[in-house]
Amino acid sequence: MLHDLAVNARTSRSPCIELLYFPGCPHVPAARAQLAKALERVGLPASWVEHDVSADAVPAHVRGYGSPTILVDGQDVAGGSPADGSSCRLYPESETPGAPSLRVILAALRGDVA
Repeated sequence: MLHDLAVNARTSRSPCIELLYFPGCPHVPAARAQLAKALERVGLPASWVEHDVSADAVPAHVRGYGSPTILVDGQDVAGGSPADGSSCRLYPESETPGAPSLRVILAALRGDVA
């Protein structure tokens, strides 16, 4: 599902942004809000692809990540990696419980190495 909240276009190449989740995860709305806020701050449209990691047809590269996870150009913004089975993600360093911190999302969007 493509999530599109803004129409501001950017002239340079936009990163591939994916939000991974499983149905019923209570932290997905917070992750969406953090992602939208970060995209606004860097001047990118609030547009990303969402994947239900529990779906049979989910792309192989997103299998095994917990919910919610944000990938920028295929890399987990919080430095996580896939594991066997789905699980909830916790982000203790984040200012928003259950979602990656704005700092790590911004760093990934800017291409900063963690």
